[in-house]
Amino acid sequence: MNPVRNTSGENGGTMGKNSIINNPDRNKFLNGATGVKILLVYPKFPETFWSFKHALKFISKKAVNPPLGLLTVASMLPKEWEKKLVDMNVTSLKDKDLKWANFVFISAMAIQKESVKEIIIRCKKMGIKIVAGGSLFTSNHNEFKEIDHLVLNEAEITLPLLLEDLKNGCAKHIYTSPMGRYKEDTYPKLGTYQYEKICFDEHSVFERLSL
Repeated sequence: MNPVRNTSGENGGTMGKNSIINNPDRNKFLNGATGVKILLVYPKFPETFWSFKHALKFISKKAVNPPLGLLTVASMLPKEWEKKLVDMNVTSLKDKDLKWANFVFISAMAIQKESVKEIIIRCKKMGIKIVAGGSLFTSNHNEFKEIDHLVLNEAEITLPLLLEDLKNGCAKHIYTSPMGRYKEDTYPKLGTYQYEKICFDEHSVFERLSL
């Protein structure tokens, strides 16, 4: 996995002839471009059961889980691109972070919707394009027409399609993948387990079981 660098707000990357930094269009992606900067933002949970905000103080922690979905996305991006992660549950999203980026990638669940709206407003004011995915957008993508590119359903399938189109200058608004891509013989047999958990974030995994 290509690590997500904790870069500063200063310009970095290679200043060669293919550098996106030398291009006045900060959102233009080129084949083999260097200096491309991706800010991965995990929205804040409100003070509910999901945040455990007050309980975490007893163990001197700020959040329950790291944003593994965004880290997975980071590993799928071209290794030449610079990446920075901001988890708003452990730190604040600063203007200098946004100014640093060519694109902002957001992953979120429904409970994080209000924080997502705030991020979108800030990005739009600064003219930064947004790529978004996760269960919030897969279930309610019609509510987020202001987002430039929506990567829905299975990111393992849809994200590479977006990346290819970005390089070719023909990126679309919505990318989707087929639901239920797992074969029937991979489903567990109901009634054989003490606990039968259903995962709702990976929609296709247990789609049949949730009916």
